[in-house]
Amino acid sequence: MSERIERLNSVHHRAALNVFMVVVLGHWSEHVAQAYQIWGLHWPRSKANGLLGLAFPWLVTSEWLHYGYALVMLIGLWVLRSGFTGRAHTWWMVAFGIQFWHHIEHLLLLIQAQTGHYLFGRSVPTSLLQYFFPRVELHLFYNTVVFIPMVVAMVLHMRPNETERAAMACRCAQPLPSRRLQPQS
Repeated sequence: MSERIERLNSVHHRAALNVFMVVVLGHWSEHVAQAYQIWGLHWPRSKANGLLGLAFPWLVTSEWLHYGYALVMLIGLWVLRSGFTGRAHTWWMVAFGIQFWHHIEHLLLLIQAQTGHYLFGRSVPTSLLQYFFPRVELHLFYNTVVFIPMVVAMVLHMRPNETERAAMACRCAQPLPSRRLQPQS
């Protein structure tokens, strides 16, 4: 298995990051669509389920779907981490740390949904920070604060400094601009 992960973080790093970002952006678009349905179209929150929820409302209300995505994100961030160096690695690990907490929140929601025992005397599964913030806003926030350091990490990864470039095992970095020799006069 470690050989596969090593290849994902070297020769296949760019492709793996592209696939991972498609998954991330797909999920992100669901949260943006849900926000637009609530604040742009003024739909009731119970009907604002994003794009996937229009076709499959039962799926979007499943805590398994939300937990599964949080776990996929956590695994993806962990598996692809060693392909990053220097500043990009630091930002990638910031995203991982935030996603770890987001995953814990979804695990709590899943456990409550499975057991029927809800936190804070609520009638529905409730995460810890959901006690203070509405669920839609909280999870839009979580996905934003995970996404931003991921983007910073990707930009820094594609534009490394010399030290970071020398330590990279992949070819994700943009090529250095060619330096033309100036004719001497």
